[in-house]
This record gives sequence, structure tokens and C-alpha cells, in this order.
Amino acid sequence: MATTTIENPQLAGTETLFSESFHARLKSLASESAERYQSAHPFPSIYFDNFLPIEAAEAAHAAFPQPKQAAWTKFNDPNQKKLAFDAVERLPQPVRDVLYFMNSRPMVDFLETLTGIEGVISDPYYVGGGLHQIVPGGKLDVHADFNTHTKLKLDRRINVLIYMNKDWHEEYGGHFELWDKEMKQAEAKILPLFNRCAILSTTSTSYHGHPTPLACPPDRTRKSIATYYYTNGRPEEEVNADHSTLFMKRPEDKVPSKVLSEKTKSFAKAILPPILYEALRPHKD
Repeated sequence: MATTTIENPQLAGTETLFSESFHARLKSLASESAERYQSAHPFPSIYFDNFLPIEAAEAAHAAFPQPKQAAWTKFNDPNQKKLAFDAVERLPQPVRDVLYFMNSRPMVDFLETLTGIEGVISDPYYVGGGLHQIVPGGKLDVHADFNTHTKLKLDRRINVLIYMNKDWHEEYGGHFELWDKEMKQAEAKILPLFNRCAILSTTSTSYHGHPTPLACPPDRTRKSIATYYYTNGRPEEEVNADHSTLFMKRPEDKVPSKVLSEKTKSFAKAILPPILYEALRPHKD
């Protein structure tokens, strides 16, 4: 797999989100993993298991609101079917604490060392982030993220996702996929397991998503905590005009030209008078 996974053992009760031992562990983890992160393909990325202190992760999982327990923003269009909630201050304390920690100095220091990106700035508005939840049949097509924070006028550089899915089986799907620039194939697929943290650098061609409809049991959902990070400017080779989310099509999503042509013919035949359809239809000599 192109994206590296790092086991991150810990002992219950020895760490909290705000303990020096956890911050020291993050510091060591960043230093040990920086080279692997920065050299990963198809773009800089990595994931860590057992990322949060276990008691904090367990508490956040237990308090994570179900689809009917919060005023979720619903996205339901051809590119996505998901729920999102970014009013962090209104969340239960265990979830709120995780999100506040993700915007803290120890987390920013960790990300700067891991990614090699300097001057990382967290987002107090959690734009596009906070909590995400996908119900059975839901998806998020492969995409490149919006590249500019319109309120703060900053460049988006890093995504961090922490999954909250216990007893999650391979056949449930929900894999987080990382695609090459040519959109030929997924070069990495990450199963969204409990307390697994996926981190990636974002550019206008860092294509990623959860494009296969979720196949978990009807009483389950795919839950994640998301935070995004910015800098004031970005490397010249990454600069593009401001854009919103850029959704992409996988090879299997593209309609072959022959099929499209046949559909066009059928539509024309349905709406045009027969004499006009026959006059416009190409005929072989």
C-alpha cells in the first residue's frame, strides 16, 4: 500500500488529550514518521492506528450524535450523500474536547514536523470539518478539496480525519481512497477503523474520497471527526486559482462515447417528428 500505517500502542488511563505524555508521544511519532509521510504516493499521506488516548477516543465514540440527535447538514446530490455538523461548541463535551485539541498548539506542532509544512494555522470555524456521518448507501465521490478559506484568506494544506467506527468489517466498505493525478486508479484504500487517523496534504490534484456506496448494516453509520489546516501562501508549483470542491470521475463512472451516442439517438428519436429525425440521421451510402 502506498500510504503508510503506523501502530501507536498506548495504555489505558496513562494519557489524556492534554497530558504531557500524549504530547511527547505525538512529538516522537511526527519525527519518526516525517520521511514516510513526505515521500508517500500518490501524494504525502499516512495513517496511524490508536491515535487518540484510548479513554478520549472511547468517550468521543460514545457521545458521537446519531443522525437524528443533531441538526446535521444534509448533502444529497449525484456527487455525495452524507451528513455534516460544524457547530463544535454545541457538541457533547467528549467530542468537543477532541475537536478543540485538534486545533491546539501540540497538534499544530505535530503536523508541522510530520508534513514539513511551516506556519500551519488551524481553523477556529471548522469550515467543512467537524463531524461527518454517512448512512448506508451514502458516499463521497473522489475530489480535490476547496483550496482557499474564504473568510480567513488562507491556503488549505492539510486534512486530518479520525474515524469512530468500532467492529468495522471489510465488507462494510467505506474505504478512504487516494487516487493518482490521472484518475486511473486508487493507489491506497484505508478502512475507517475506530481511532484510526488519516492525514494528507491537500492540493488541487490530491484526489481522494469514499466513492463506493456504503454497505454496512442498516443500524450502522460511518463516523469521522475532521479538521483542516492552512498556511498564508503555498509553494509556487501548487498555486491555482481559487476553487470550490472539484469532483472527479473514476474510469468506471465515465459513460463510454458509444453508449452516450446511443442515448443521444434515443432521446432525439423520442422528441423529434419522424420525418425530421430521418432527415437528420446519418445514413450509410
